[in-house]
Formats: sequence, structure tokens, C-alpha cells
Amino acid sequence: MIWYPYVQMKTMPQPYKIIDADGVYLYTKDNKMIDSISSWWCMIHGYKHPVLTEALKSQADKFAHVMLAGLTHEPVEHFSAELAKTLPGTLNYTFFSDSGSVSVEVALKIALQFYLNQGEKNRTKVLALKHAYHGDTFKTMEVGDSESYHFVLDAFGPKKDVYHIPTEIPALEKAMEEHHKELNCVLVEPLLQGAGGMLMYDLAFLQRARELCDKYGVLLVFDEVATGFGRTGYMFVADAVTPDIICLGKGLTGGYIGHAATVANQKVYDAFYGDSNRLALMHGPTFMANPLACSVGLASLKVFKEENYLGKIKKIEAITKRELAGFTDDRIKEIRIMGASVCIEVKDPKYIQGYQQYAYKNHVFARPFMSYLYAMVPYIITEDELVHVLNTMKNWFYIK
Repeated sequence: MIWYPYVQMKTMPQPYKIIDADGVYLYTKDNKMIDSISSWWCMIHGYKHPVLTEALKSQADKFAHVMLAGLTHEPVEHFSAELAKTLPGTLNYTFFSDSGSVSVEVALKIALQFYLNQGEKNRTKVLALKHAYHGDTFKTMEVGDSESYHFVLDAFGPKKDVYHIPTEIPALEKAMEEHHKELNCVLVEPLLQGAGGMLMYDLAFLQRARELCDKYGVLLVFDEVATGFGRTGYMFVADAVTPDIICLGKGLTGGYIGHAATVANQKVYDAFYGDSNRLALMHGPTFMANPLACSVGLASLKVFKEENYLGKIKKIEAITKRELAGFTDDRIKEIRIMGASVCIEVKDPKYIQGYQQYAYKNHVFARPFMSYLYAMVPYIITEDELVHVLNTMKNWFYIK
């Protein structure tokens, strides 16, 4: 039996069985649905993109996988070089892994060892955000801030190695002043906090975080697993404020294969470079730099740039703002729009119960959670398709 995620197996509804997918559409035996959430935000090019599919097939004809330890290959060499050219500053050193959660685990391990390699053993704490979500592995659960996802950690008692603050500059300044001597990093989902509630905040917070990290000698880490590759309107939020380490996933391979990357700048990398093995990063996922993933990731990056995806995202944002302008309902707490992301937060979760089934009947696949009805569409969506998704969201409130 399949054990499905984030659901009580005893009471879960029957999942929709997908038999095909093409463009922005998912197909069941009796329905055709627009995927309004890009299959957990990763299918940025939609399904069956010919360039990505061909890249995957071409590499599979050569070899599907080799370990990276003691071996290397052209796909990883080309992909890491292209990422280095694409990312800002000296974010040039890419450590590949197999999921977004692991990419953050690697970043946290790097941040801890960065100081340990320099003889500082007291830098064991992390400053993170309230409502943070960074994955479901153990260290990422610890730096997260969601009772709904991570209540299992209650077994260990209060968290000891993380401080959580709101996305408010005074709170940031106070925490940094009080705790900087014990911090190894400030970890954030920049501008858009996804699973914690599709929360959006101002760039000024990140600019101040960069200033304070420089002042106090603390590393700044961006978890751009969800926000990277255009979701907020920036290619990466790092293009506006440059961190010391960035974590990438989801859109990294256009959704074709699970893969992730933790990319460090020159300063961080140099702290691990030397004659002693004790300075080395002792980490190595089996499928890191998988040749299939690197090949399709390289193709995805090329398509993103050549087909002006940032322009497509600006259009998605403009249409979304136009279609939701003036839309209100007493049950709605707030509507938030950023890049290719939109969230309707309701005052009580009961107000969106049944929406997934309603959307299905209207040929849209959606997956609201808690109090959040949202869309994060593939970037290839047409105006008519996007308007249909947004009208489905609005019409839900008209019929209820």
C-alpha cells in the first residue's frame, strides 16, 4: 500500500489518478485539469516540454547515473558552470543533493562547520523566521516553525538551537544584537514563505539582514527551494540581496527529476579548502549530481533564459492583479500576490473545505491547506487558462 504525504490514511479521500500530462494540463480517465500549483511548485515549464524531454532521453542513452565521488561527467560540469554564471556575486561553488530539504540540511551543516573550521565552537545557533518551513528532515524541522508539520519534535522538548523572529526589522536588529556571538547563520525563505502560509514580506527586511550579517560576521542563508527560478518575480531573490549560501530545488530540473543544490560563495568555500581532511565537507548523497538531473536542469535553465520567462512571470502577476482587483468577501482575511504566486487567506479553514473537489469539477487541480487557497501556476500558462484558474477561485466564494 502507498503511504501518502501529509494526510491521515484512514480518512483520506481517494486521490485523482493521473494517466497523462501535457502543457499545463493533468489528465485523469474522465477529466482534464489545469495544474494550478505546478505539482508542488516545480513544473515551471509545464509537462512534456520537448527540450527538457529530449535532454533527458539523450542522457539516458549514454548513462543514467554514476557516483560523483572519484568520478565526474560533462552534465555536472556544464550545469555547475552555468549556475555559477547565473547566480550573483561569488555564489560559484555548488554542492548537489537529492531534495530541497537535504539542500537546507547541507547549508546548515556548512554554516556550522564554517566557524568550526576557524576554531569557533560556540556558533551553534540559527536565527530563523516565524512560520518558517524548510523541509521535513530533522534539522530542517528544528529550524522550522510549524506545529502542523513538525509536532513530532515535541518529544524532545523546547528547541534549543534556533531563535524565531517575525519579518520585522526591529525584531531582527534586537535578535542580532543579543545573539550574534552564538549564531552561525540567519536562515530565511526570502520574500515568500511557502508552506508556512504563503506569507509575503518586504525586501527591506532582507537588505537589513545582509547589513547585520556583515556587521556581526554571521552567514546569511537563502532557502530558495520554492522562490528560486522566478516564482517571486526575480530569477532569484538573491539577485536583489546576495546571501552567502543559497539552496535551490523544485524548479532546478523543471520538475522532471527530484534534485537540489546548495551553492556557497568564495568566503564560505575558502574556509573548507586546505591541507587537512578535517576541513573538508564530509557529506555525499548517493544521487548527487545525477547526470539525468544535471542534463535536464541545464536544458531548463537554457529555456528559462531564451524564452524570457521573467517577462512571462510579469504578465502572470499583472493578469492576477487585474482579475482580483476589487474582489472581496467577508470570509477573506487577505489576498496576497507576488510574481507567479497568489494566495487568498480566509479567516477560518472551514471556508475552503471542499474547494479541491469544486475545482476538480471545474477542470482545475488545486490543493488548499489550512486557511490558504492559492495558485502557483506553470509559467507557460496562457491568459485564458490563468483567468479560468482565478475565476474558479473567485466563484467558490460566490456559490458558498
